[in-house]
Amino acid sequence: LRVLQENAIRPIGSTEAGLAAVYSDRLHGRLTANGERYDRGRLTAAHKTLPFGSQVKVTNTKPQMSITVRSNARGPTQAGRILDPSPTAARAIGIHPRGMGEVTAEVVGEAPKLARK
Repeated sequence: LRVLQENAIRPIGSTEAGLAAVYSDRLHGRLTANGERYDRGRLTAAHKTLPFGSQVKVTNTKPQMSITVRSNARGPTQAGRILDPSPTAARAIGIHPRGMGEVTAEVVGEAPKLARK
């Protein structure tokens, strides 16, 4: 995988593959990098470079289960990992709540444009 610059624009349809690990429950209620409170029950994920609000289809490669999440945080910081889905998103694609799995991530929607005043 090629390394992307921080805040790089990823066109719809671009994909990457690698490990996903469940975003920590202990961060529940804390502010994420985009300023919202982390809610482990929402379908969100941390990604190193995607613009906040990007829609990403995450597919667990073993049971071929998919879900669409919204990028709202930065991470993961560990080598080889491409994103950290919330526990609810991870469970929906068959990743154990404290585990990790091989996934593909495809950008399926752009971040919403902010209105200028």
